[in-house]
Amino acid sequence: MKRNAASGADCEPPVFERRTSGTSAAVTGYRRGVSADPPPRAVEVRRSARRRRTVSAYREGDRTVVLIPARMSEAEERRWVGVMLDKLAAQESKRTLGDAELTERAERLSEQYFDGRARPRSVRWVTNQNTRWGSCTPAEGSIRLSHRLQGMPEYVVDYVLLHELAHLLVPGHGPRFWELLEAYPRTERARGYLEGVVAAERLPAVPAAREE
Repeated sequence: MKRNAASGADCEPPVFERRTSGTSAAVTGYRRGVSADPPPRAVEVRRSARRRRTVSAYREGDRTVVLIPARMSEAEERRWVGVMLDKLAAQESKRTLGDAELTERAERLSEQYFDGRARPRSVRWVTNQNTRWGSCTPAEGSIRLSHRLQGMPEYVVDYVLLHELAHLLVPGHGPRFWELLEAYPRTERARGYLEGVVAAERLPAVPAAREE
């Protein structure tokens, strides 16, 4: 069966509810503890003593399989399951916002969270930002987002947009700046996701034969 696989990252996961236990400690089932349409997929976690540091996931029929090292704690397991579900969802979302749609999205976010006070003159994707997720030039009212965000979950893109919109109102990263972002309920989760992407990029590659 064709696998839709995702590589690992580390971030704050969504809420999970334990569903079932398998025939051994190596297999555990979860399902998302949130309502969704269509119904949430079952998640099966498979532990492997041969797997050292990497985490991967793929769809198998009506369930998602997450492969993790056997030595991971239960807390680490739950964190990684959340990360992998987010990464798979991002990979399965083929639609990429164009610059015009990105500008409209920024305007809607400003209205929703900042009462429309942040008014960018331009919002666009750029390919020359490999060490930053986004940037803002308040004097010009311009916002630029790294192309690396394309394909990531929408709540992550929205967070980066809001981050840069907030800079139109507050230049630095002082208390007032973070107070503005507190209005967005997924701020911490999005920051965790991005930190996890950076951490995952630093993991050493492991030969495929050792990943089973």
